Amino acid sequence: MAENTRLKKPGLGAVPEAGDSLPEFVYGRLRSAIRNRELKPGDRLRETELAGRLGVSRTPVREALKRLEADGLTRVAPPRGFVVTELTHARVMELYAMREVLAGVAARFAAEQSSPMEIQTLQELIAQQAAAKDADAAARLNDALRAAITSAAHNEYLTRATNSLNDALELLGRTTYSVPGRIRSGWKENKRVVEAIARGNGAAAEEAARLHVRNAAKLRVQMLFGKSAR
Repeated sequence: MAENTRLKKPGLGAVPEAGDSLPEFVYGRLRSAIRNRELKPGDRLRETELAGRLGVSRTPVREALKRLEADGLTRVAPPRGFVVTELTHARVMELYAMREVLAGVAARFAAEQSSPMEIQTLQELIAQQAAAKDADAAARLNDALRAAITSAAHNEYLTRATNSLNDALELLGRTTYSVPGRIRSGWKENKRVVEAIARGNGAAAEEAARLHVRNAAKLRVQMLFGKSAR
């Protein structure tokens, strides 16, 4: 794996917004670089080089790297600092196994506790996803729907667990909606989830949500490793 630590030129001139601390700015910039694949899994993160490219001292960079380690986005790589976390086949499967559990529980709870307004929001998101023409748009709407379902579940601990898992998802790169046919099949799967939630059928909502994640896992493994998920 190449040890590229260069941030692309766009954004190098960015400055902290009013009220943002320097450590917060650096953390946000590096997290964004990982999410956008400017910094890829396996890339080595050298404090001095990153500080120079961001125009800051090493201290906020060091603090940011430690926060990113806590998020699971970087790991310590002795003796030269940190690298962006790489996801092995086993870790990808572990990630999707947890994602399936949480998505299923969220859908079940949403079916049991969502308000009419929340159901309307889910239905509107499904309608928007049906009209999505490209992978990025479909992925954004899928994320928005997932967040709306989690919110409609009305469980703070579920929300925290889901947010923590979402950190690791940023390491996966290109969306599975880029696979031919996935925009349509993903929409159909999500539609079944929302329909079950609207009916108040928790069991059906959970199974539909889990199936959606299982299918995404198969595509993800094929994209990353060229083989089917077990």
